[in-house]
Amino acid sequence: MNRKLSLILVIALCLSIALPALAGNAQVPVLTITQRPIPDNEAMAFLKKMGVGWNLGNTFDATKGDWNRNADEMTVESSWVGVLTTQPMIQAIHDAGFSTIRIPVSWHDHVDAEYTISEKWLNRVQEVLDWAYEAGMCVILNIHHDEEQFLPTSAHYEESARYMQAIWTQLAARFRDYDERLIFESFNEPRILGHANEWWFNSASIDCRDAADCINRLNQLFVDTVRASGGNNETRYLMVPGYDASPDGALTEYFKKPADTADNRIIISVHAYTPYAFALQLNGGTTEFGSQSQKQEIVSFMNRLYDRYIKNGEPVVIGEYGALNKFNNLQSRVDFTAFYAATASARNLPAVWWDNGSFSGGGENFGLLDRRNVAIAYPEIVEAIMTYGGYDKLPAAQ
Repeated sequence: MNRKLSLILVIALCLSIALPALAGNAQVPVLTITQRPIPDNEAMAFLKKMGVGWNLGNTFDATKGDWNRNADEMTVESSWVGVLTTQPMIQAIHDAGFSTIRIPVSWHDHVDAEYTISEKWLNRVQEVLDWAYEAGMCVILNIHHDEEQFLPTSAHYEESARYMQAIWTQLAARFRDYDERLIFESFNEPRILGHANEWWFNSASIDCRDAADCINRLNQLFVDTVRASGGNNETRYLMVPGYDASPDGALTEYFKKPADTADNRIIISVHAYTPYAFALQLNGGTTEFGSQSQKQEIVSFMNRLYDRYIKNGEPVVIGEYGALNKFNNLQSRVDFTAFYAATASARNLPAVWWDNGSFSGGGENFGLLDRRNVAIAYPEIVEAIMTYGGYDKLPAAQ
């Protein structure tokens, strides 16, 4: 086989692996979920403005591993997802109906020994952020895969606090003049790495209780640092998670909302790939959605968030959710998305789909936007989100 023909075949094979099938036959179900009553205040109105969201995942949150440890820092953006972000990508998400974008960013590969952020990296993050902001979207900016810098343990607290204050001092100064549509999120899924309770909060564990205390203190430091920077940061909405950003982490008695000089500007941040066996479990689990028990799992955690926070006028955002592709189970994913979006919307809980740009192979395939072709890969899922996403899209209870 000649080299030119071999190259053509390799390219064709790569494209066939990388790109998703763009068409399906799934139908968005008809649901009769109605609004729950919510207080009439500015925070609840802001959640309505946020509407439905999308994560620019596996992009600025990518990190250097052993295989690319010596890579130029500016190549990290595309190292996980394969392509650089463009303005047409952001516009495509906006045009599809998404009103909020979450931009996860890992910073530790882009700082010096004093935690000063690389100007090139910060400029690039700001460039992409501005594309969404100037399109009129709400934007969530965070600290993401900096877990080793944020070990929530008493032994590591001082260094975690130094990192938190350094990064947010710089980000607060850079973005202080942006209006309330820019939201800061303290950090992503804080937890004890490698611990038996890494991914679930156990109130009987001394380690978990210590971690919860450290997270409370770091969240408070985040709020104090941003507020002290002045400008629009004095009243900006700020998102804070509990342990591993789970609903349980924000609902436990050991989680404390930070004290704040601004009135009701703290948003509780949670992530919920629920039901786990369908939405996130790679090996085993199920490819089907629709049972009463599956739906009840969603209703249960959202009711708990509603009862503790929303009903009292305190804002909550589901910063990550989704259902990965399992053997092309598109109809089940559409059914799940419709029910999840409607149940969240009924309680005025904005939900932000996790899109990691992945469509094939045996990993977590949560992709919605085919970034290479700037096209929505699963329009039926997006249709389900747009049909039921947003409090005012649902009928009031009779």
